[in-house]
Amino acid sequence: MKNIGASFLLVASLAAAYAQSNVPPARALSLSDCIAEALRNNFDVQVERYEPEKSQLNLYAAYAGYDPVFSLSGTHNHNDAGGQAASGVSVSDGNSFNSGLTGLLPWGMTYGLTGNVAENYGYSSSLPGNYDGSGGQIGVNVTQPLLKNFWTDNPRLLISAAINNLKLSEQGLRLQLITTVTAVENAYYELIYARENLNVQQQALALARQQLADDQSRVVIGTVASAGGTIEQDEAEEAQSRANLIAAQFTLAAAENALKNLITDHYLQWHDTTVEPAAALAAVRQLFDVQDSWSKGMASRPDLLQAKVNVEQQGIQLKYDRNQIFPQLDLVASYGYNGAGREFSDAFGQYATANRPYYSYGAALSIPLSNAKARNAFKADKAVEQQLLLKLKQLEQNVMVQIDNAVKQAQSAWESVDATHKARTYAEAALKAEQGKYAVGKSTTFTVLQLQNNLTAARSQEIRALANYNEALANLAQQEGSTLERRQVDLQVK
Repeated sequence: MKNIGASFLLVASLAAAYAQSNVPPARALSLSDCIAEALRNNFDVQVERYEPEKSQLNLYAAYAGYDPVFSLSGTHNHNDAGGQAASGVSVSDGNSFNSGLTGLLPWGMTYGLTGNVAENYGYSSSLPGNYDGSGGQIGVNVTQPLLKNFWTDNPRLLISAAINNLKLSEQGLRLQLITTVTAVENAYYELIYARENLNVQQQALALARQQLADDQSRVVIGTVASAGGTIEQDEAEEAQSRANLIAAQFTLAAAENALKNLITDHYLQWHDTTVEPAAALAAVRQLFDVQDSWSKGMASRPDLLQAKVNVEQQGIQLKYDRNQIFPQLDLVASYGYNGAGREFSDAFGQYATANRPYYSYGAALSIPLSNAKARNAFKADKAVEQQLLLKLKQLEQNVMVQIDNAVKQAQSAWESVDATHKARTYAEAALKAEQGKYAVGKSTTFTVLQLQNNLTAARSQEIRALANYNEALANLAQQEGSTLERRQVDLQVK
């Protein structure tokens, strides 16, 4: 018998150890912890972080329009004309080399640094003996627009567009961070609510079971008649409480998964981890000033700032379009030196002495007779600007309405916190009083069960109000565009 008892204890201890080893590990996280995890690992944030990087690279590419282009070429030519009665025998060879450096300057001037040298040698029966000679030029030529392409041109338009696209992408990242942080806040509060609501449903089930046990005892001693349906009412209430508890358990699991999905990019690592919020639901009084919130929204809302950048970019486009209407009037000039001699070195030597210059200067005018393309492009983009201004004004109005609604929602949520707290307190007192009356036979099971349901509803509504208030504050910050500052998130775009 001792061996059997010892074996039983061993099996029981192993079973308990196995059960403990299969309990999911718990991890306590504060809201700040969850936000930090999301900023590192959230998929949407990771995807959006590439946008400023791409825009910065596109800006570098736009500036490449001012990169000078170096060219170098060399050619050898041979020509054997053979013998002909009129011209005689002719055999010639030639070597030529060309180099250049061309580019565009930020004020629209194009330049070209050029150099070439060529050598020709051969034999012709029409000339006395062999011939050999070389020659070439080095110099610079420039073209400066005075009207069209003077105060702006296509490279400058592309650069300004790239700069504004960078601004848009930075605000897009900021918008995504605000959206994600707000989602994490809401998911965190929903998780706390789900956990506390589970406790409420467990308390409701405990009340129902206690009532059932009390009534069963009364039936045994004859205080309550079993045929009166009392036990059936208790059993129905107990079954309903179990159903509500099961639903609350699923709600908790779903809320936990929603938070995990926001804070990790590797769900499997978190699947078996129980997330335990490090704080309970609480309501911290906050003063609301719609004028102050409007000021924050006008200055900080990423979508509003993006709309303003779009209007700014359209203004730059109109500046370009207006410039394209003008005639093409360019100053042109060139200056350089010639060189010639028998050998290559002779030509290079004359370049060095700089005693055989050449130069030219002048102007070139080009006037499109109808210029319909440029004029109509300007008119079309002017209409686009008016559209963007109207959309900006509409967005500003929508922002004001959204902020006003968010302020009112937060105020209402705060008032609900106090009201639901009082309702829960009164429901507890009412149930306690009714249970005292029931104990002395002056109340019914139906009334007690009804007050138990009222208490459960009041408890659930109180924690729902707390969650709603905190979520309303998060929503208000989102509408103001102040979420990152509120949560002390430092946005750094490299």
